[in-house]
Amino acid sequence: MSDVKAPLDSILAALRAAGEPTRLRLLALLADGELNVTDLTEILGQSQPRISRHLKLLTEAALVERNREGSWAFFRLADRGPMAALARDLTSRITGDDPQVARDRERFAEVRKERAEAAAAYFRTHAHDWNAIRALHVEEQAVEAAVREAIGAAPIHSLLDLGTGTGRMLELLGSDAERVVGLDLSHEMLAVARANLAEAGLARAQLRQGDVYAPPVTANSFDLVVVHQVLHFLEDGARAIREAARALRPGGRLLVVDFAPHDLEFLRDAHAHRRLGFAADVVADWMLAAGLEVTLHRNLPPPDDAPDKLTVSIWLARDPRVITDLPLTDPSRAVA
Repeated sequence: MSDVKAPLDSILAALRAAGEPTRLRLLALLADGELNVTDLTEILGQSQPRISRHLKLLTEAALVERNREGSWAFFRLADRGPMAALARDLTSRITGDDPQVARDRERFAEVRKERAEAAAAYFRTHAHDWNAIRALHVEEQAVEAAVREAIGAAPIHSLLDLGTGTGRMLELLGSDAERVVGLDLSHEMLAVARANLAEAGLARAQLRQGDVYAPPVTANSFDLVVVHQVLHFLEDGARAIREAARALRPGGRLLVVDFAPHDLEFLRDAHAHRRLGFAADVVADWMLAAGLEVTLHRNLPPPDDAPDKLTVSIWLARDPRVITDLPLTDPSRAVA
């Protein structure tokens, strides 16, 4: 087992918390990603009060972390503190062919699929009024100016926009790039992006249908990867950040734009938002875990005369590798 250094009482409390069938199943599920009580109730087929009680015990034992977000709370396996190693060790010892665990994971996949289908339906419906929807937050002109400032004047040879939507980030940043690729899961969004990019004189940009969790691009291929107003729609933001980092060349940069934390609950139902914004350290920690160096975080609050609009946050991170880290014959440097 990993080197766990903690008081005996803490270790015993954690083992007692984990030593119950439902709680061990919860740990196994949370090892695969963040979930809320509603998700876990659907997956395990147990009542909400019972699931909440089990989660409370696991959280108190420091095996699980709880992140409050508006009226929802998301839970994940602990990744800090001495009990985090114990939690990982326990879940790593659960065999994947256990019938109960296998069924839980099947239900987990079904729940994720249902959420993804709901989001896709939203995008199909709203593809043509997407820019109007973005009026919910600080002026787009101010966001775009801040994005340009964050990127700076360094040339961009290859640009990847994950969840490109209307293609606006490609328009903004791709005019001088040698290679421009936009990825989106929605056919309707891609149709809007193609029209916009053709009008902007960027018809050479490559637009592909694909999932941000498994982007169909070659690793180590892009100078700049952008994830613009995408994370709040996703079940697993950390996974999307890992995939974005995988696409970066040594020394490449990852730009993330999303909302700061807010309490506009109606966005969940009316606009398919999964998360109500992100604290600075949440996205920064995802970047660090993906092997990147965080070089910038900036908040763009709305003006005083529009206090009901949302604050936008910008993160910039860099791949710390240098080009000589890759063998000269490494096939991953092939162009996608």
